[in-house]
Amino acid sequence: MSKSRLEAFSDGVIAIVITIMVLELRPPAGGDWDALRELAHEFSLYVLSFAFVGIYWNNHHHMLHAAERVNGAILWANLHLLFWLSLVPFATRWMGENHFSELPTAVYGAVMLASAIAYALLQTAIVRHHGPQSRLQLAVGNDRKGKGSIAAYLAAVGLAFVSPWLSIALYVLVALMWLVPDRRIESRLPH
Repeated sequence: MSKSRLEAFSDGVIAIVITIMVLELRPPAGGDWDALRELAHEFSLYVLSFAFVGIYWNNHHHMLHAAERVNGAILWANLHLLFWLSLVPFATRWMGENHFSELPTAVYGAVMLASAIAYALLQTAIVRHHGPQSRLQLAVGNDRKGKGSIAAYLAAVGLAFVSPWLSIALYVLVALMWLVPDRRIESRLPH
């Protein structure tokens, strides 16, 4: 399979994930500000999840741009990532409908954790296929940012049972950390 076909398939799946998330948003029951205010928590969670999926899409694009070719291990690692990203709408809706209660907040974090691990595995598969002197390996180095994200998600899953709001704060922190495209990869790409 060509690299461009993998990118196109991944872009399509990510676009569907975002579409499902927006379709899960229900309009308010009434036509006044109070009815709209009742959906504030669900909308804020949608914004957070949209940011996460957008961050993955952006960094996935840069990572695949740094790859010259793909193999079977990369294809499977990519599908693994897409599987976890496809669960974001479910986790988003469940946490939103239950007003950030403990278990849904932990499950949301588990989906984010699994997505981060899957992204790291895809990155590893690409580096393994292209070698230790590849553009991607030189760009990410020991990947402290990626490992820090995984650690934050792991902590957030556990904290959900103590204080869901601490978990949400960690989710927002990770999103803010990744909001700017990964310059490490961007700097190694040909212009």
